[in-house]
Amino acid sequence: MAGNIKPKLQYVPCVSTDDLPGPGKATSGVAGGLAICIAVDESGSLWALGDKCPPINQPLSFGKVANGAIADPVLGTKFDLKTGQVVEGEWCSSPIGKIVGGLFEPAGVPVYPVKTKGNVVEVQVDVNYKLAFESQYWSGILDAQGKSNGKYY
Repeated sequence: MAGNIKPKLQYVPCVSTDDLPGPGKATSGVAGGLAICIAVDESGSLWALGDKCPPINQPLSFGKVANGAIADPVLGTKFDLKTGQVVEGEWCSSPIGKIVGGLFEPAGVPVYPVKTKGNVVEVQVDVNYKLAFESQYWSGILDAQGKSNGKYY
């Protein structure tokens, strides 16, 4: 069933421009069912990244933005604003991060195209992502009960 749901990229509203923080900060929003971090760099440019920091998924939107990166506020990992990849040598660099980080391989966060339209910040996401994900989940549950096709085993 999930094979029938094709990706569909489109810009969707995420946050109001009135809710944007000042340079060096970030805020959170939702676009297409995905948690998004909107970061504002020192020049005022906007960047959109996934709002879940690996490895323990705390919000990236609480991080500080500086030198083309945003820092995970808990574990200290710095993610490049353009690529979402971990900045060299900056994986779990805080004291608690050094304890937790060694248990996991470094992993980046997704990045998304972002633009302003009127008084709204829009982020380009796959609007079918959640539907495709859930179709696999619900099909599996229903198959386990023998009901996905209306029949029992």
